[in-house]
Amino acid sequence: MAFMIKTRAFLNETGDISRFTGHFVSSGIKPKYEVKEFFTQCYAIGYKSFGLIGLTGFIMGLVLTMQLQPSLRSYGIDSQLPGMVGVAIIREIGPVITALIFTGKIGSTIGAELGSMKVTEQIDAMEVSGTNPLKYLVATRVLATTLMLPILTILGDAISLLGAFIGVNIGSVTSLHLFFVQVFASIGLRDILPALIKTFFFGFNVGLIGCYKGYHSSNGTRGVGSSANSAVVISSVLIFIIDLIAVQFTNILKLN
Repeated sequence: MAFMIKTRAFLNETGDISRFTGHFVSSGIKPKYEVKEFFTQCYAIGYKSFGLIGLTGFIMGLVLTMQLQPSLRSYGIDSQLPGMVGVAIIREIGPVITALIFTGKIGSTIGAELGSMKVTEQIDAMEVSGTNPLKYLVATRVLATTLMLPILTILGDAISLLGAFIGVNIGSVTSLHLFFVQVFASIGLRDILPALIKTFFFGFNVGLIGCYKGYHSSNGTRGVGSSANSAVVISSVLIFIIDLIAVQFTNILKLN
């Protein structure tokens, strides 16, 4: 009985998210466009997230290299370390870790911000005044997260590779030029493009779920906290599902 109730609740919420997505798309493609608010959200979402993502990427690249180096050295293939680290970061670790950090910071912020506006009836006031909240609040944030996450991923990957370079030089001496030559000798467009493309879907997912949870918040301040928390949890799970689908799709293309 409990399983049936949870299944029904899951299906109902899936349907609600689908309808919300449809309303967002139909509102977002119609003029007038909130260009100024869009750039404001790009700054708030992208620029203010760069420090945390950059620090995380640097530590990730440094630690990954330091963990792999002794094992590869024991097999006598430590010269392959830059290429292996580059493939791991570019293909998988960089996009996913960046998306999860982005979800924790931005997804919760959007959920809490829109949730506060919902419970204080600011969204209702916007509708009464003739402003379309889906266009002004939702479309600008979803488009900003969709655009900013790929950019942050590129920057995060670059900083992570810099951390990996420092990690390599802890146990040996390698020039920066040689390090990046070895990295890019191991990866190509078939590695870079799929990893970059899926970050657009990650960003869209983070923005959409955060806005949905905030837009449908209730039960006062407790509901705001619940919206922020559930936005992060659902977005994180969907990131892994999207990543799984992207990996399978990429493997099929490579086989063909």
